[in-house]
Amino acid sequence: MATSVSGVGSITSTGIGSGLDVASILDRLMAVEQRPLNLLQTAATNLSTKLSNVGKLQGYFATLRDKANVLTAPTLWSGTTATSADTSAVTVATGSGAVAGSYAVNVSRLAVGQTVTSTAQPASTSTLGTGTLTIELGTWGAGEPAADFTAKAGSSPVTINIGDGETSLAAIRDKINSAGAGVTATLVTDASGTRLSLRSQATGSENAFRVSVAEATPDGNDATGLSMLAYDASAAASPMLRSTTAANAALTVNGIALSSASNTLSGVVDGLTLNLIKPTAGDVAVSVATDTASAKTAITDFVAAFNTLAGFIRTQTAYNADSKTAGALQGDQSTLSLQSQLRAVLNEGSTASSTWSRLSDIGLALKSDGTLETNATKLDNALGNLPELKKLLAGDGSSTAEMGFVRRFKNLADAALGSSGVFESRSSSLQASIDRNGKSQDTMELKLEKTRARLQAQYSALDTKMASLTNLSSYMTQQITQMNRSSG
Repeated sequence: MATSVSGVGSITSTGIGSGLDVASILDRLMAVEQRPLNLLQTAATNLSTKLSNVGKLQGYFATLRDKANVLTAPTLWSGTTATSADTSAVTVATGSGAVAGSYAVNVSRLAVGQTVTSTAQPASTSTLGTGTLTIELGTWGAGEPAADFTAKAGSSPVTINIGDGETSLAAIRDKINSAGAGVTATLVTDASGTRLSLRSQATGSENAFRVSVAEATPDGNDATGLSMLAYDASAAASPMLRSTTAANAALTVNGIALSSASNTLSGVVDGLTLNLIKPTAGDVAVSVATDTASAKTAITDFVAAFNTLAGFIRTQTAYNADSKTAGALQGDQSTLSLQSQLRAVLNEGSTASSTWSRLSDIGLALKSDGTLETNATKLDNALGNLPELKKLLAGDGSSTAEMGFVRRFKNLADAALGSSGVFESRSSSLQASIDRNGKSQDTMELKLEKTRARLQAQYSALDTKMASLTNLSSYMTQQITQMNRSSG
């Protein structure tokens, strides 16, 4: 797109021989000729500014829709929060389905896994011999020794081969940990020496385990060689000693006795997850309340988005008397229509709630500048009745009058931002105008170049003619002067 023709074919000196300032004359003439191009350039700038501001307006509408989506989401209004009177013993989290109320939680025992430890060896490099270790998860029966062992459902025994070069305590530890047998092996060293300790990876009575050993070369002594790592709670004596017995957590919730293999309990109370940290001295109060904080934040965010949008429309469609300038979107019918629709949403009452009918009833009042002002006291009172507040804001009725206010804003934004909405059509229209303007400038530029060339040719010819006449005049003057001298 051309922008100026002031330098095209310009003459930078006075006329040769005539003294005529051709360059200055051409510049003044072309300044007049270029006025239509200047108007096109100004119009292009205004169109680009308007298109940019329509894009900004579109962005503000998108933000409003995002905030409206949060307020119309069912999960916002069904949310709950939970607190524990003793977070050092019991913590709680809420999820879907949690109901406001109070619960008494009393923990008598935490869920634990089984731990067994070998006798001490001189060092971690002490060797035990080759053979196989078989580890099986399950539950030990009652009694000492245990009456029986019941394999854990869905679990299979894991056999670990201990070959040459793998017989040290450290190597056996590593073999067990890489076998995926459901136990973790560690080495514990003190003044007596180094011991191999095995611990259940999961808590609960069903995650106890037994260890069977088959030595490649039996020495007949269970206290030595690889057989010293065997453990069987149903035997009268076992080479490895049990320090912790696998057990379920034992607790009561509102006096109801419960047992859990895990210290994290989900589903015991609808929508609640209890995390047991330590036994309690008595009942710990757990309270579940409706989550009004999230709703308040969502409302506050929506009001902020609306006010940003309304403020932008106000400034872009207004005339500033002090600077004597109009906003980029003043008189733009699409913008004014959207502004009118926003006001209509606020001005029409809603029957969605049986308690309130207008936003001002819950502390959101429309100001003279088109923005919303929040009355914190009224809003807090409204948050005390979330079911009705949800209806007033997010209700989805069959008619506009039956819809909640935020639902209306969401529908308005969805329509405006859609593929056939006002922003798509207005942006396309403005871009088309910019494209036409560019073509008009190109045409005008070519015309001005031709005009300057024509004027330059004309004035150059005039300059030449005037120079010729000047020379003729000088010649005639010289001749007359000579004749006068001769006659004298």
